[in-house]
Amino acid sequence: MPHSLLRLSLNENPLGPSAAAKEAIRNEIDQICRYPGPKADLLLTKAIATREEVPGDQIVLGEILGQLGFQLAANGPLGGEFIYSEPGYTALVDAVAPGGGLVVPVALNEKLENDLPAISSKMSARTQAIYLVNPHNPSGTVSDSEAFLRFVREMSTHTTVIVDEAYLEFEPDFEQRTAVGLTRAGDNVIVFRTFAKIFGLAGLSIGYAVAPKAHAAALKRAGIGGPDAFDRLALAAALASLQDTGYIPMMRAKVAAERDKWHRLFDSLNVRHTDSRGNFVFFETRRPHAEFSQALRAKGIDIGRAFPPLDQWARISIGLPTENEIAREAVAAVLG
Repeated sequence: MPHSLLRLSLNENPLGPSAAAKEAIRNEIDQICRYPGPKADLLLTKAIATREEVPGDQIVLGEILGQLGFQLAANGPLGGEFIYSEPGYTALVDAVAPGGGLVVPVALNEKLENDLPAISSKMSARTQAIYLVNPHNPSGTVSDSEAFLRFVREMSTHTTVIVDEAYLEFEPDFEQRTAVGLTRAGDNVIVFRTFAKIFGLAGLSIGYAVAPKAHAAALKRAGIGGPDAFDRLALAAALASLQDTGYIPMMRAKVAAERDKWHRLFDSLNVRHTDSRGNFVFFETRRPHAEFSQALRAKGIDIGRAFPPLDQWARISIGLPTENEIAREAVAAVLG
């Protein structure tokens, strides 16, 4: 058994944050004895608002998905329903039950994409919100842009739609795919982003939501997104990341090159896989996940949990090029 494991399980970006973010962190080190104060919070909010082309009062800072799920459930009718795709990222829906809500899972379609017609069929008078992750996690699939935005706009006339775009910035046509334009136009759509993925700041725990004014105000009244929730390093690194305009295209290209190597391996092995667009791949293992992950663990690679009901599929995060090479050799040996 190897003494240390390659961690390719949490969709982190070990290629790292921008040089500007690192410099901003170094510049703040001597000031960490002091609270950040509202100025740093306002600077970041202003930068995000400029980027998203919305007023600052529509920006809510933080990794707020869990808080958002709880607040929507608690402020809605008891037993309000939250529709989401299963398997999927569950931070928001895990917080629904404590707020008095109910979760309505909808299976992915045959391409392992968000099944928009099936989600629509689950809509009822009890629906409190629809939660969509695009690109989806764990499958990495991206819905057709025109159909997806049309669907979100239509559903938002009936209920709140939350679109989690944690991985969308890995897409070269990000600006055409994002649902922020709907929020900007006044639709009942909340878009979530995080600095944990493409920006490589998972260890600083900072993200944000672009929300309709009423939702943003309600979240802030509940104490969500206030300046006391963040440290100086996170605020400084996030602001510097946004200001480094060359970083995203560079990182996007590096991740795509590594992801393509994985897809070529799966094709050479005749292994079914999705057309993942995030910083991870999703593929069929032809055996139970527990058996497959244990075989990789014996070779020094941790790929994390299973995603039932897709028990014979696995997700592997894209790591450093040398890590990916080791992991591909191990996967080829196990699947070969």
